[in-house]
Amino acid sequence: MPDAVGIVLLAAGRGTRFGEAVKMLALLDGRPLVRHAAETAIAANLGPVAVILGSHGAAVRRALAGLDLRIVDNPAHAEGLSTSLRCGLDALPETARIIVMLGDMPRIRPSHLASLVEAFLAADPAPAAIVPVHRGSRGNPVLLNRALLASDLASLTGDQGAGRILAARTDVVELEMDAAVVLDIDTQAALIAAARA
Repeated sequence: MPDAVGIVLLAAGRGTRFGEAVKMLALLDGRPLVRHAAETAIAANLGPVAVILGSHGAAVRRALAGLDLRIVDNPAHAEGLSTSLRCGLDALPETARIIVMLGDMPRIRPSHLASLVEAFLAADPAPAAIVPVHRGSRGNPVLLNRALLASDLASLTGDQGAGRILAARTDVVELEMDAAVVLDIDTQAALIAAARA
């Protein structure tokens, strides 16, 4: 699949702001948050999907049972987001473009992912990334061009994602999308609000 787009689903964090419960396993519409994200990634049918696990890995793995995923355990997850991102890139060496998704964004749909790819293919020259924007705020998921970002991504440390790198570049395309791209579930209150929406 030379044109495949890999998807890295980050689900390794502790989710401390969520409280004592395991955030990735919190139910929304009867399914764990992480399963919402994983099913969306698979349904987009863009390429292989790697899910990065860390905190509560065994329980999250069980919540993803039966799905066609590459499950990757990140033993260094406590060192921060950068380690999970690197694990995801390493798990998908065959893909030149990577969409990075977050496991706590349950309202992302396959159409969001397809729009990122369409915007990338329409851009000339090829951008470093396609970043969704809603009312002026950058969100997720993002599509990364490995060819242009490889050295920058390799230099990430600690609890950094690609956002800092992308903020400093001029070859990033912003794509206006709906509010789903800025809705992540960090707290119990956010989960309750999402269930009411």
